[in-house]
Amino acid sequence: MNYLFLIKKTIPLFFVLFLFSCASRRDVVYYQGIDDATPQEKSNSYEIKMQPDDLLMIIVSAEDPEIAMPFNLKTFSVSNASKLDIVRGQETVQLYLVDAQGAIDFPVLGKLKVSGLTRSEVLKMLQDKIAVYIKSPIVNLRVMNFKISVQGEVNLPGSYPVASERITLIEALTMAKDLTIYGKRNNILIIREIDGVKSYNRVDITKSDFINSPFYYLAQNDVVYVEPNKNKINGAAIGPNTGVIISISSLLITLITLIITTTK
Repeated sequence: MNYLFLIKKTIPLFFVLFLFSCASRRDVVYYQGIDDATPQEKSNSYEIKMQPDDLLMIIVSAEDPEIAMPFNLKTFSVSNASKLDIVRGQETVQLYLVDAQGAIDFPVLGKLKVSGLTRSEVLKMLQDKIAVYIKSPIVNLRVMNFKISVQGEVNLPGSYPVASERITLIEALTMAKDLTIYGKRNNILIIREIDGVKSYNRVDITKSDFINSPFYYLAQNDVVYVEPNKNKINGAAIGPNTGVIISISSLLITLITLIITTTK
């Protein structure tokens, strides 16, 4: 048997597999060049804008609670008692749905266009309009269905509710337990919809300047997609039996080594 021939045929296979499994630092490490970046006097900030289908909780307060009552509609969540067949109601705060035209129906004030306005702008508009009826009103507003979705090469893909109304791309990826080793870090896709128009944007988190990107902060209903790198794509092309092939190749080399050793 030509043992040298077998070795020459087997070793290149392992050499190819070794190269296939290697990844360079620039493909994996985040925030590259951040040590040389010029510090900003003021960090990048972002304030969400209202969109159709947002659910807004709006509470109006005043020194005299009774004066503010007409501006705070109440509703009842209804549930059936287990055995008595009695309907019970629990008072809850009314939520305002931003309709397809970007407006809400607000008590006393009527239809108000809020789509495209920031939270601060909506608050000011409400305060100005309610001030006609109430002296120095206090208005609180919160988006109740703020969520983002993370897909692709992350450890825990899914949709995540956001309580603070402000979330960064890094925080979203952290919620998803970070990228897998196969995630393409320099070409992360962010899908955003504003007034019914979708935009598709790419972010490179291996470069430190992405912190200044307009997509560093995410908007409600953003979709973050991490595409697989070449190693994952090539691995999928090879098939799920790669591990078996490597094991068999390793066994063959071991057997060839033992045979050569014993025949000497």
